[in-house]
Amino acid sequence: MTKLSVNINKIATLRNSRGGNTPNVVQFAKDVQRFGAQGVTVHPRPDERHIKYQDTRDLKPEVYTEFNVEGNPVTSFMDLVLEVKPTQVTLVPDAEDAITSNAGWDTVKHKAFLTEVISEFKANGIRTSIFVDPNVHMIEHAKATGTDRIELYTESFAHQYGLGNQKAIEPFIKAAEIANEIGLGINAGHDLSLDNIQFFKANIPGLLEVSIGHALVAESLYLGIENVIQMYLHRLK
Repeated sequence: MTKLSVNINKIATLRNSRGGNTPNVVQFAKDVQRFGAQGVTVHPRPDERHIKYQDTRDLKPEVYTEFNVEGNPVTSFMDLVLEVKPTQVTLVPDAEDAITSNAGWDTVKHKAFLTEVISEFKANGIRTSIFVDPNVHMIEHAKATGTDRIELYTESFAHQYGLGNQKAIEPFIKAAEIANEIGLGINAGHDLSLDNIQFFKANIPGLLEVSIGHALVAESLYLGIENVIQMYLHRLK
């Protein structure tokens, strides 16, 4: 079964819009685990516009499933990850002013940098993953950095699938096949939802984990958080 990691950034966004501590991101993380989620994901950015660095520290003792911390490995982010020591760190090349992640790593251009960063995280017992587009060349070079896994950036699939184009899955199948051949674990995330997750899961060999936040929280407004998590788990079997 593919694991479901719930990205709780949107809960922090809602909290920050009003100030105070409602909704409480730590309690939300406890609840999604209690409802069956196998992981919690956060993506702290330097401007802390949603998840704050302190949130990440506060979550560490409360996440008893897998704790995945995503972000661009700037110095402050690296210091945070090395302090918290989550289960997994996912490296994302997002600009500081980006609304959301919008591209994978160029693992050729940034090979030396990624290799150095990954080496430090792995020396501290933290599993590593690199956010990549479904590009075979980039995946092959990701292997050379020493990363444990890749996370496939699925925005293009989600958009095209929503338009009725099921062939949009094809580059992701090829990417997964290559990753399996060279021994890289496969995660995936971005715009995955109840509408497309079952089709994606059924077609991607060796899919270990998906990270879902925006769609899951939006769907929960209508269907309830516990119910939505159960719906995802059913589709991921």
